[in-house]
Parts: sequence; structure tokens; C-alpha cells
Amino acid sequence: MAQNSWPSPNYNSRNVTDLEYEKLAAEFSDDGVYGDPTDAAVVTPGVGLSVDIRADVYASVRGHAWSSGSTGDTLAISANASGQTRVDRVVLRLDRSTWDVRAVVREGTPGAGVPTISTTTGDTGYYEVLVANVTILDGAGTVTVTRGERYVGSRLRPTLSTALINPNPKLGDLLYEVDTGRIRLYDGSSLRTIYSASGQLVVNSPLSAWANNGESVIEERNGVVALRTGAFERTAGTLGGATESRLPVFIPATYRHPNRYQYATVYITGLNVGRMTIYPSNDARAGQIWLTQHPDMATGSSVSATSTSWVVN
Repeated sequence: MAQNSWPSPNYNSRNVTDLEYEKLAAEFSDDGVYGDPTDAAVVTPGVGLSVDIRADVYASVRGHAWSSGSTGDTLAISANASGQTRVDRVVLRLDRSTWDVRAVVREGTPGAGVPTISTTTGDTGYYEVLVANVTILDGAGTVTVTRGERYVGSRLRPTLSTALINPNPKLGDLLYEVDTGRIRLYDGSSLRTIYSASGQLVVNSPLSAWANNGESVIEERNGVVALRTGAFERTAGTLGGATESRLPVFIPATYRHPNRYQYATVYITGLNVGRMTIYPSNDARAGQIWLTQHPDMATGSSVSATSTSWVVN
């Protein structure tokens, strides 16, 4: 028959070859080291022409587990008397002749930059994952190591925005909120929104002192809120220049800055200018917009504002 699947009692008595295992397991995990860049380097300069592999490191290469062991390891670096700098690479290599993964040195050519890493698929050859670059100057008796670990990444987890937050997040964790459409990333200290799109939201909030002449609209993209206010007409008598007045706009909690005030220039009838203040979440006026600087204004005077924006995450 043309189709196959494994492991299965109907396929080779449940026996799976190394190649079949690789095809099955290669996508279970990203290739690379377990951990994150805040961990100590996997490869460091050793004594003389050598590099040391840190102990107790684990990694995955095409679904094959690798460990540096409880004592780590030391890899020899060949001498360089070519007259030019040479760059070698330390890689985790899956060798399909043995199906073992080992940390090895892929030696470069003096003066030719870094050597190419093999990513051969199939039933023969090598598959390699970069761990570090090693620079050997002409005639040098020591080496310089540049970190290059590829780390196994976090999977994108579907969740609700109202779900309990993971009490033990890992650096790089990704969450997709199915109810909001947001993608959020844990950066080591808090969840940050890296993708979101609210669409246009009308934020008019009628007040007796002001009439809305046009809609006030906000739109949030990737943690940045843009506000475009409509024009407002004074309807409640003269407003003295020393008196603040709330404008008929209200910013929903999701789109307020957590702790910083936002200011925008406004244009007032008679070629005058003023300022409006947008209040953050931690203020008693949270979400409100007030006309805070202005000249005396009579009934029928109008206020129009420039657009403004701020971050919410």
C-alpha cells in the first residue's frame, strides 16, 4: 500500500528506524539548547588552544536529546600558523552514520570567515546547530569565543485574556488571547503586547456643558493608542480662563496609559490655543479628558484638538 504510519502494529511490528524516528520527532521541539540567554555560556575559552563545554547542558537536535554530562567536556582547537585569522564553529552535530549528537568543532578556513553549517536532511550526512564561534589569530596560543547558542523556543499558547496568569512564566513565553486577538510575550519581567488591533472605537461621552461636533475615535495597534478627537462646542455659558472643564470624551480602561498624563494642543475660537489633559489609570480622573489651559470662552465657542498617541503596554 502507498500510505504508512508509525509506530503501529501494522508497520514493521512497531519497530522504528533511526530515520523514521527523526521524521517523527524533528518537529516536537525547536533545535537548540534548553534554557535562555540569561544562562551561562555553553562554550567558553579553555586552557591554551581549547574550549570548554559547560556541564549539565541539555539540547535537542532533530528530536535527538543531547547532554554535556555532569562534568562537561573540553574540545581541542587546532593551531593556526597560516598568517591569517581563522574562525571555527562549535556545533551540536547529529551524525547519521551513528545517530549520535555530539558537540564538535567545525574548523574554518583562514581568511575566509565562518565555515558553513550543515543542515542536511535525509538518511545520511550531518545536521548541525550553532553553539559558538571560536576566533584563532595567527600564531595565537589562546582563543576567543563568541556566544551563538540557539535556544529551544516557547510554543504559542492559546488562552483567554481573563485567564489566570501563569505564576511561573519562562522568558520568551508567547500567548495568543483568542478573545482579544492579542499576542503577548513574557520579557522576563512582565507580559508585553507585541500584536493587537482594536479597530476604530468611538469614545464620545456626552456632557451637558459641551456638544460633540464630530466623533472622537481611538485606535490601538500593538500597544500604541492613537486618539483623534472631534470638535466640541461650549453650550453651558461662559467658561472662565482659570476654570478647568471636562470634555465629552472617555477613554476605556484598556486604552489608558497606566501612570503618565498625556497632553495635546487645542485650537479655540478666535485664533486661540489651549491644552487638554488625558488622565492615566492611576488618577482619580482616569480616562477623562479635561480642558486645562484656555482663555475665557463664551457660549458657542469651539474647541478642536490635534491628534495624539501613547503606549499602553
